[in-house]
Amino acid sequence: MSDDDNSPISARAAKLLFADLKNAPALVLAVSGGPDSVALMWLAARWQRSLAHGPRLVAVTVDHGLRPEAAREARDVKRLATVLELTHRTMRWTGPKPKTGLPAAARQARYRLLARAARSAGATHVLTAHTRDDQAETLLMRLLRGSGIAGLSAMARITEREGIMLARPLLDIPKSQLVATLKRAKIGFADDPSNRDTAFTRPRLRALLPQLAAEGGDARGLARLAARLARANAAVEVLTDGAERFLRLRDRGDASHGLPARSFEASAFASLPEEVRLRLLLRAINALGHEGPAELGKVETLMAMLDQAIAGDGRTLAKGRPLLKQTLAGALISLAGGRIHIAPAPARRARNGSRGGS
Repeated sequence: MSDDDNSPISARAAKLLFADLKNAPALVLAVSGGPDSVALMWLAARWQRSLAHGPRLVAVTVDHGLRPEAAREARDVKRLATVLELTHRTMRWTGPKPKTGLPAAARQARYRLLARAARSAGATHVLTAHTRDDQAETLLMRLLRGSGIAGLSAMARITEREGIMLARPLLDIPKSQLVATLKRAKIGFADDPSNRDTAFTRPRLRALLPQLAAEGGDARGLARLAARLARANAAVEVLTDGAERFLRLRDRGDASHGLPARSFEASAFASLPEEVRLRLLLRAINALGHEGPAELGKVETLMAMLDQAIAGDGRTLAKGRPLLKQTLAGALISLAGGRIHIAPAPARRARNGSRGGS
């Protein structure tokens, strides 16, 4: 770790972190009370004060109702927000909590509540305090899950979620620098014990990072890898856009039964690079299916089946009889008449024999 990683963030550096957001009417700051989010709030408030007409800042704390300390931590955030002359809201995740997949469900609930708070405040962006350390952990988690290039790109600086822009201005900043910033300002913060609970994947990986760093795989290097993969992913997306236009020019369309559908000429599709073909299938299935998003591994299996069928007997392919008919993520994929067709799959039948869905 370099000396810079342990130095407080200067006012000049903070201005650069938020510079792209200065024309927003309002910004929601996601502040849990931990060091990262408290530093985000303090840095954003200092930046706002330096502007003649800066965005209105609203600090929002989400209480998931999972720890008894959460309500006190929300009150502590509110007190600091008041000192910083910021509006504060506490949003609560109510209702039953799932027995399994709790971290993912809590994360979804958090973003849903933050988006609701942003719409209520007239904010264009929600700012989260994800750091370089979080980026490294996310890359490792996705690597272990077998993600493709898109997944290994980890987190982007700006994304859209729940109809609101999600910004991560601290994504290149190490957590140690945020802690140093708060210590210099003499600002306290909460310590969430769940961040060290090895019952969950992320804390287990977090505990491994010092060992990886000793072998040269520190958070800086992992974040750099994620950035390079994001660059490669963006290039492949451009190629996929071009391939989609190419196939559309050759596409005779598919208006059968009045259903929305996508149709590719099979031989033209087969001539494209494998990664591009895979993304074309993913796009079509996710756009037309009603049970998505599709799992990458299942789409890879489907594409292998399509490739095998397309490479089969050309005479059979031309007769129009389906060589393949498969449902995936609520989409129906078929190969017939020399074309690949993707359309919404019929709704599943309920056990009592009636159609599922509403």
